[in-house]
Amino acid sequence: MMRRIAVLDAPSNLGLRPPTSTSVPGCGKAPGALRDQGLLARLRARDAGCLTSPRYDPGDWRPGDGVCHARDIADYSVALAERIGAIIDRGEFPLVLGGDCSILLGSALAMHRLGEAVGGHIGLVFVDGHSDFRHPGNASYVGAAAGEDLALVTGRGQADLAAIEGRRPYFRDIDVVVLGIRAQDEYRLDLQAAGITTRPVPALRAEGAARTAQWAHEQLADCAGYWVHIDVDVLDPAVMPAVDAPDPGGIAFAELEILLAGLVDTPHCLGVELTVFDPDYDPDGAYAAEIVNTVVAGLRPVSAPAAVSPRQRAEATPPATTVGREPVGPPVFAGPGLLRRAPLPGQAAPSPGEEAPLPGQTVPVSGEAASLPVQGADDAALASEEDASSSAAGIA
Repeated sequence: MMRRIAVLDAPSNLGLRPPTSTSVPGCGKAPGALRDQGLLARLRARDAGCLTSPRYDPGDWRPGDGVCHARDIADYSVALAERIGAIIDRGEFPLVLGGDCSILLGSALAMHRLGEAVGGHIGLVFVDGHSDFRHPGNASYVGAAAGEDLALVTGRGQADLAAIEGRRPYFRDIDVVVLGIRAQDEYRLDLQAAGITTRPVPALRAEGAARTAQWAHEQLADCAGYWVHIDVDVLDPAVMPAVDAPDPGGIAFAELEILLAGLVDTPHCLGVELTVFDPDYDPDGAYAAEIVNTVVAGLRPVSAPAAVSPRQRAEATPPATTVGREPVGPPVFAGPGLLRRAPLPGQAAPSPGEEAPLPGQTVPVSGEAASLPVQGADDAALASEEDASSSAAGIA
């Protein structure tokens, strides 16, 4: 399903610890650095503006005080959720440029609101070099929301962040897929105990990026749609050192491109956020250029306008309509941006490729299947996998 991309800057650095006692994290500069590489023009995207972050000021915060900047992060998350929701309601595909991983709270809030509106659960594909699953149940103290974002959005941690608007959790554990963490991630056993599905780098490499994206689709088949979070520290520091916490054993740019393309090539993908790139470690812009090349190629399946938003389609419930000589029932929500016709009593269910007519239509509209793709990767994707494996050989 083709949709116009809308790029929204979310340059918050509130979720990170200061690099030194006299400096602030540089990831707030990331949206500008990526835009300078021609990102919007190359995506033919709409400029959805910038949501300015509150000032970074830890003040007299000390370990044991809870999450630093908690009030500002909560307020920013509500505002970010409003902006993301408005983009989706326009029938567009949001690309949110962080900022640190705490922006996931705003995205998660937007997804929970949307799930409530359409009567389903929204899932999360969490592509990150770290699980970010630190919380009071498994750590002596918390403090940096960017290292706790997955825990917070699954309902763990202080209520002013984990239960904004009384919504807790934003994502159920069974609706989360974690990709790209390192094999020895500190909280991998906690993820397993929670029932959160994971595929660390060794397994991702063994299966390949294209098949991993397909597998993630399958894990979230019961969700009404899903959001994609990408922390660029999923990349190996040999190719992407410009992050706050580089960790060896990551993937290559080519693998991230294939993974992203597979994840967004379905109407069930609602949007993508990109986090933690720090231009302070990229003085000549070379890493920003690599990121933009990867994002542009990875988002190629999402490149043209769509007319109707998921919320509008979910709310469209016209009475039974005659199409040709056969009556059809009202549309049923079958995933974001996708409707199918409900069979009338005694009538066989529609074939997977059929969509419901929108109000005023009397002919069937062709569309993608309501079920998530489960076919094997095509030859081109597999060839790309081989190229990616070759590219990654030096950092395995």
